[in-house]
Amino acid sequence: MATPDCFRAPRLLLPRAGIDLHRWSVIACDQYTSDAGYWARVAAEVGDAPSTLHLILPEVFLASADKPERIARIQATMKRYLAEGLLREHTGAVLVERALPDGRVRRGLMLELDLEHYDYAPASTSLIRPTEGTIVERIAPRVEVRQGAELELPHILVLIDDPQHTVIEPLAAQRANHATLYDTPLMARGGRVTGMALDAPAQAHAMQALRALGDGAAFAARHGLPAGTPPMLFAMGDGNHSLATAKACWERIKATAGPDHPARWALVEVENIHDTALEFSPIHRLLIGVTGDLREALAAHFGAQLRILEQPDAAAMRAALAALPRTEHAAGLVQPGGRHALAVVSGMPAAQLDVATFQGFVDALLARGGAREVDYVHGDDALAQLAGAEGHAGLHLATLGKSELIGRVARHGPLPRKSFSMGEADEKRFYLEARRIRPQAE
Repeated sequence: MATPDCFRAPRLLLPRAGIDLHRWSVIACDQYTSDAGYWARVAAEVGDAPSTLHLILPEVFLASADKPERIARIQATMKRYLAEGLLREHTGAVLVERALPDGRVRRGLMLELDLEHYDYAPASTSLIRPTEGTIVERIAPRVEVRQGAELELPHILVLIDDPQHTVIEPLAAQRANHATLYDTPLMARGGRVTGMALDAPAQAHAMQALRALGDGAAFAARHGLPAGTPPMLFAMGDGNHSLATAKACWERIKATAGPDHPARWALVEVENIHDTALEFSPIHRLLIGVTGDLREALAAHFGAQLRILEQPDAAAMRAALAALPRTEHAAGLVQPGGRHALAVVSGMPAAQLDVATFQGFVDALLARGGAREVDYVHGDDALAQLAGAEGHAGLHLATLGKSELIGRVARHGPLPRKSFSMGEADEKRFYLEARRIRPQAE
């Protein structure tokens, strides 16, 4: 049986000519969640200029007292930008090139995904599938932002398993034939982003290649899985909770909205996991409001399985972690008082990861009041800076090799939440495109 299409060419809204794209584009709202200063600097740079900053709620403000007023301003600004004609329509898939400061160029394809084919349950076998656990409690505050909004602006990055480079790379090879839709440098070490419109033959070729990737027998063979294993055509990379929010909003209205309602679809950027420019990075844990000695808490939690190795500096800590045997799960402990390498004899199934071992400790610590909250931090330097504050501590984690991801998820289900990141914080998606999620007549 042929795999049903769960994707289509998008119907985009792009900033009209004359808008300063450098100030229009800001980084994904789920970055710098413990760094209000970053967002203050962005706000100072943007000022009153038309910008996606005025259309999103940075998650650093999710718990702020004025959140309802912020959401109201966002939704009013969406209506104003539409009424003033600041957005122009474009229908069709878009090839995206993200040139990073270190010379890498990451490529993606803008598509819409059908939320009817997405299920974030741990046992999901849907065509569009999470790679990490979904924290259901994180959906509700995001629903507040999306409900009543006219537009969605995606920071969602979705992965395809295309080792033969059949979908995106042929489009990039023909980039001279594609009309440029936007091209701008990005703020705050973000590099540069370019979007190119595909003509009808190029788009048709990409769509057909995507359908071929969804063949169940071919998927099972690529990963050494049993025949009949449901294929995972799209694997969530970044923004799973944003896609889960879109799904929750669609489920609320679909009984009365009808199958052609735009909220049934979500705008995403699709990237090939085999793109050499795509690098996975760890997501560290920042513990805030720590009480007592964290080393004692770790020893009490893990008992004789734990070894704590004092390190003179960050470089030594990373070297010590890399040298630990694979039979132990490793993390670095970063505190105002120094750095340590932590090693736990895993005794876990092969499916288990370092992050799961230490997330179990974090969850237990929070449950008994040993820390007030946990944040998820991208970047070694950011963790070192934030964990140096009084009452803070950081768990420095290694990342999953990207070649393992899709096969591991297909066999064992989603990884623990926040197991990996597609690049460091500055490499995350910047908002540029928008899409209507309400019919224009509403």
